Amino acid sequence: MKVLKFGGTSVANADAISQLKNIVASLNSTELIIVVSALGGVTDRLEEALALASTKQEGYKDILEALEERHIELTRQLYPVKEQGGILARLKGEFNTLETLLEGSYLIGEETPRLHDLVTGYGELLSSELIAGYLVSQGLKAHWADSRQLIKTNDQFGRARVHKKETYAKLQAFAKEQKGNILLAPGFIASCDRGDTTTLGRGGSDYTAALWAAAVGAEELQIWTDVSGMYTSHPALVKQAKSIAQLSYEEAMELSHFGAKVLYPPTIWPVLEKGCPIRIKNTFAPEDAGTLIQAADNPDAKTVRGISHIQGISLLTLEGPDMVGIPGVSKRFFEALGQADVNVVLITQASSEHSICVGLMSEQLSQAKQAVKTEFEREIETGRLKELLIETELAVVALVGDNLKSHQGVSGRMFSALGKNNVNIHAIAQGGSERNISAVIAEKDVKKALNTLHETFFEVQTRQLNLFILGVGNVGARFLKQVEQQQEYLRENLRLQLRIIGLSNSRTMVFDEEGIALSDWEQRLADGQKANINGFKEQLQSLNLRNSILVDNTASEAIARQYPDFLKRNVAVVTCNKIACSSELEYYTELKGLSSRYLSPFLFETNVGAGLPIIDTLRNLIISGDKVRKIQAVLSGSLNFVFNTFQEGDSFQAIVEEAKNQALPSRIHELIYPGSM
Repeated sequence: MKVLKFGGTSVANADAISQLKNIVASLNSTELIIVVSALGGVTDRLEEALALASTKQEGYKDILEALEERHIELTRQLYPVKEQGGILARLKGEFNTLETLLEGSYLIGEETPRLHDLVTGYGELLSSELIAGYLVSQGLKAHWADSRQLIKTNDQFGRARVHKKETYAKLQAFAKEQKGNILLAPGFIASCDRGDTTTLGRGGSDYTAALWAAAVGAEELQIWTDVSGMYTSHPALVKQAKSIAQLSYEEAMELSHFGAKVLYPPTIWPVLEKGCPIRIKNTFAPEDAGTLIQAADNPDAKTVRGISHIQGISLLTLEGPDMVGIPGVSKRFFEALGQADVNVVLITQASSEHSICVGLMSEQLSQAKQAVKTEFEREIETGRLKELLIETELAVVALVGDNLKSHQGVSGRMFSALGKNNVNIHAIAQGGSERNISAVIAEKDVKKALNTLHETFFEVQTRQLNLFILGVGNVGARFLKQVEQQQEYLRENLRLQLRIIGLSNSRTMVFDEEGIALSDWEQRLADGQKANINGFKEQLQSLNLRNSILVDNTASEAIARQYPDFLKRNVAVVTCNKIACSSELEYYTELKGLSSRYLSPFLFETNVGAGLPIIDTLRNLIISGDKVRKIQAVLSGSLNFVFNTFQEGDSFQAIVEEAKNQALPSRIHELIYPGSM
């Protein structure tokens, strides 16, 4: 017996439902139980309609009409004409009841938790009846199962608790009675002892499927969605993210808690208790293997299995001298939050006991702040505790893996990688199980942090450098040509992947986060926006990419004076512009200091000797213990060329012009040697 659950995107339209049928038919078995969600977006629209009706706004009628038309049109697309009448009549009856409920809410101007569950549960009722009938019309032996009659809960509307013993007995009996039929049931909905419709909360359809799987002892629970499993990180933010072949139950729970939307933590508990494997599959790419979740199994012995995150986080900190060594402060703090129904995402406390810091969802910040201030009002007024410290616009990033506990140095690599990319850490937490290392960072840094960590733990072979290039004249154009020619060598031998993200000359500038193709950069730049250095800096900062490098191929003093702004933003500066390093000593010293402080390489090898490795050679001599006592040379490439080329009868002006035309491009591969003299 297998249990298959299809989410909203998997039943969003006629093509998706037809694909669902193909998947079911390909299994060639009646030993199947199918659980479906509402059509994509329907539950949200029902909630919106109820909110309008309860505030006496007639707009609910338009929503209801649009939903009815959507289901009718879907029926016409899926069913043969001669079989449409029966299902259309059933759908019409359900919508008539739904209209009555919403009209009642409109008349009394009220929305109750009981009514909310009754109305929002109609999405699953409608989709399941429609899909069950469609499977029958396609020759499959399918039978609709009413989850309200089989799954019993308490009357905690909105997030009802399941009576497992009673529910399992009913599910087992029904499956036995209908043996030989494919069972198709609505997810999300159930009923309490009085018979009122209840809902199972966020991820309720997954939970329904897990209850079925646990009750009948299924060999596997399959969650069909629109991605091919759980990924090493969010694929929309990390392009290199890949599907994870296998996870343990505990790893999957950690990842799902920290934002992996394909699975919700409550789903796992019923099947975990029974040892039933879960497989995440892609409805639109059923040939993909997906992710298998089962008892602890890490065949590749990988330390970090995934990197996840939660956005919309705020930190609330209670601190003061009265907390040190005083029993009961933590108890009062968390009791106040619990009584205010505030969910704590992350907890951290210093060993000095001087402060307690919690992370919570930002939408709960106001009630959390009020609850804690009320509890500690006297202590705050008398100065024994400080005013609450609030930090907003934050996010949590987390490394997840069963083997974190047996590997040393993981947290060091994590925080070192983030630090090198100027990602500031606001708080750190690690559970006793050591399956999770969490850090709170600024929300604006999430994409950079995820890509940095993914590169560190999953793409260690190749380092990606993001280049922002100023100046594409003689030197700049040759540099771009050199990059194009050397891409394969850099990737295979130095493990460097170069992407040109920004280009600018004195007239225009262009940016592309995915990289500017070197085959058509001239046309892209010609079609770009008007250039200015402040706009260039703002665009670079807003992209906020890891391993960002400014390459200055100009001779502009105005640009050379902007280097501090780039270094402070953790952007490396590579320059053949001589002005910054040949002006006043104080400015050069400032740039070297900023480079050291912000770990931003400042490289200028091409300032002297026409790009010969003079500075690098001197640096290596000094590192090895030698002392440079005297340098005697003509270190200007142009002067060397002039002196070696100039002969009697030659025009000095012509020789200088030729020297100008022979300028050499800068050497970007110096970046693999961080720091300089």
